[in-house]
Amino acid sequence: MAHCFHRLILSMGVLAALLLVWLMPVAIASANSSLPEDSKTALHQGVTAFQNGDYPLAAERFTQAVQSDPGYASAYSNRCLTYLELKAYQTAIADCTQALTLNSANTEAYLNRGLAHYRLHEYEAAIADYTELLKLKPYDYRAHYNRGLAQIDRGTYREAIVDFGEALRQTSPLDRSTMAEIYSDRGLAQLLFNHPQQAIADLTQAIQLNSNHVGALYNRGCAYHQRGNNIAAINDFTQVLQRVPNHAHAYLSRGMIRYEQGAQSRAIADLQQAAQFFQEQGLMLPYQQTLGLIEKMRSPSIAFG
Repeated sequence: MAHCFHRLILSMGVLAALLLVWLMPVAIASANSSLPEDSKTALHQGVTAFQNGDYPLAAERFTQAVQSDPGYASAYSNRCLTYLELKAYQTAIADCTQALTLNSANTEAYLNRGLAHYRLHEYEAAIADYTELLKLKPYDYRAHYNRGLAQIDRGTYREAIVDFGEALRQTSPLDRSTMAEIYSDRGLAQLLFNHPQQAIADLTQAIQLNSNHVGALYNRGCAYHQRGNNIAAINDFTQVLQRVPNHAHAYLSRGMIRYEQGAQSRAIADLQQAAQFFQEQGLMLPYQQTLGLIEKMRSPSIAFG
């Protein structure tokens, strides 16, 4: 089991960054004055329920709006966003597709359908939706950012780096939280693309914008290790553990580096902590793998795989 350069570990940065999608302003369409009164009332009620976090009620009200007027594009678009929150991704795709059939210039429907495809691991379809959105709004940083995430999971890291660069250029420098997430994910793409020095630069930017960005700290530790700077790597993993004391992967990575340095007892102590937290978190495969590593450390005659 590789300790730092491991897709499962590194992908934690991506998963955390996905929260950015929900922190961005969402477009809840309002009622058109020419629509039937029942449709407008149902839409208004759906918007209110959505804003209050009552997604089942919002879906019900948007459905009433659609039933009152089957050609109501905004109701389909809003219900698509609601189904995203309810994790009903196939249904969300169907609603966004209907919204686009009724209004092909609905950029939010492309954005939300792309996210639904992404959550279903349909990366090609997600990328296609974000690309269509960018044809309509070339400077929509959300589309570049989300397309970059899909490019990472598709394994096209060079394209992801380009998209994150565009997202950074289109984001307000005053929005430090968003900038930190984009730098963090571009750093991840650089690391996966075997550009550790560029990764370190991006991840350092993310940390400067948000000193508590655990994903950036962890991935920078991986980048330092890839560059052969084990002192800096251990320092970053230690900082991660100061912020998240049960971060099993940080214990695992720090322990493996300490073993490389010949500090066997400290390495085993770190791996024992990693195993404990993996077990507590229900991650049984890495738990068993970590126990195997401990056994190998205690039996020098057993070669590491």
